[in-house]
Amino acid sequence: MPRGRAALLALGALLACGLLLLPPAARRHVPARLPANATVRAGVAPGDPAVAYREAAAPRSLAASRPDVLLLHGQAFSSGTWQALGTLALLAAEGHRAVAIDLPGYGDSPPAGSVATQRGRAAFLRHVVQRLGLRRPVLVSPSMSGRFALPFLLAHGRQLAGFVPIAPVGTREYGAVQYQQVQTPTLILYGERDTGLGQQALQSLRHLPKHRVVVLPGAGHACYMDKPEDFHRALLGFLGQLQ
Repeated sequence: MPRGRAALLALGALLACGLLLLPPAARRHVPARLPANATVRAGVAPGDPAVAYREAAAPRSLAASRPDVLLLHGQAFSSGTWQALGTLALLAAEGHRAVAIDLPGYGDSPPAGSVATQRGRAAFLRHVVQRLGLRRPVLVSPSMSGRFALPFLLAHGRQLAGFVPIAPVGTREYGAVQYQQVQTPTLILYGERDTGLGQQALQSLRHLPKHRVVVLPGAGHACYMDKPEDFHRALLGFLGQLQ
């Protein structure tokens, strides 16, 4: 074997071993492979407050028949999380217009005093949907973003094609009767190892009449980070049922 080729093979083997020796927390943040020809663009929707967002658009031949998807984020994350995981590009490749926003005070969005109340947070999301021209989107809401998603769901649920809560906070602030009035199809998602907030949220969200539950095996609170392939599979399956 030529000496140069042998050296390259040895280097490749060392790199592969190095990746395997990385701790799980480091490996799981490696971005997923993006679908071919996927383009994610960033922008700012003007208004008070302005909202930074990232978007991946579906091919025109598919976009008319599949629901838009609006993705929120948890406290430690931003819209960039959904780009890094490949979620935006994957949804676009499947025919969805996918938009992820930075909530006020996170990422590139400025803070806003108007979101200090439940009514203010519901009005904020309504502003986002209108400003970005989203058509009855499916709302994906992990963790902290439940403070925004839940009041919007209860006040404007008819404006949503679907709801995907991922161990959201704030579920105990509403009663069973309020949840029972919501007719929005819902996929309740949480990680098997999220024995705190995930199961706590389930106790309230199970009162939503049109819900199903998916528990991601071996995943923690940020289950979409721990098990991105399982998360994507569950999300796409739910979206497919709405079409």
